Amino acid sequence: LVNHVQFSPDTFFIASASFDKSIKIWNGHTGEFLFNFRGHVGPVYQIGWSPDSRLLLSGSKDTTLKCWNIKVKRLMFELPGHADEVYCVDWSPDGEKAVSGSKDRRLRIWKN
Repeated sequence: LVNHVQFSPDTFFIASASFDKSIKIWNGHTGEFLFNFRGHVGPVYQIGWSPDSRLLLSGSKDTTLKCWNIKVKRLMFELPGHADEVYCVDWSPDGEKAVSGSKDRRLRIWKN
């Protein structure tokens, strides 16, 4: 089940979040599959691109956010802190902060 898709701001990539605990990256021009990010231990509900298209944030049922580097194709850091499932994520327009919302009824602001 794919439950969220989003173009990168530069339109070079599409990311998809899935209940199979992965994030898939696709070519934004051809639709060709490029690679997977794996690391969550629960379904991935939502993803959010940084304004410069370098980083991708993912929120999951496993209560964590993960920040992925597209260029090096690896996990940059994990953001624990929510007490329940993370349903939504977004970046500020300047790329300095990200925000997440959770079933724990809290918003968290994260500095890049």
